[in-house]
Amino acid sequence: MKRPANEAKVLERLKSWREICPDIAVRSSFVVGFPGETEADFQYLLDWLDEAQLDRVGAFRFEPVAGAAANDLPGAVPEEVKEERYARIMAKTAAISAAKLQAKIGRTLPVIIDVVGEPDEDGDIGATGRSQADAPEIDGAVHLREVPASLQPGDIVQVTIEDADEHDLFGAIVG
Repeated sequence: MKRPANEAKVLERLKSWREICPDIAVRSSFVVGFPGETEADFQYLLDWLDEAQLDRVGAFRFEPVAGAAANDLPGAVPEEVKEERYARIMAKTAAISAAKLQAKIGRTLPVIIDVVGEPDEDGDIGATGRSQADAPEIDGAVHLREVPASLQPGDIVQVTIEDADEHDLFGAIVG
């Protein structure tokens, strides 16, 4: 399987897009364990991901699909190798995501509210939303603490990012 397709040109485009729009969020998905994939092929993908620094990456293991030509290709990758490669790509992309999200600490971002929680034992209400880079039910979230009781799903608020992990941001509403 030839991937990433035309990788040098893609890297040039990513650089150009980021110069035009520094906050652009770039996503892609990759299959691991495609028939004929070698360890060298897979390592090349991991190295390319280091250079590309994609914001959101999904991965899945190759599985035969009824009627697909790939089912008949030689070089089937053993299931245990697929699992090991899947774990490695997920670890790589989680590390990239964590570093990108850490760089957002201290910034103020617009966040659309998805869920407003119930008051806790101290009377504080929390909420969960997402930034412009986050697709609902796919990407990480922005978790807020101590939000006003008037906050409703769909509201867009300015949030100062205070912390981050591999996939989520944590912050407080400005003002």
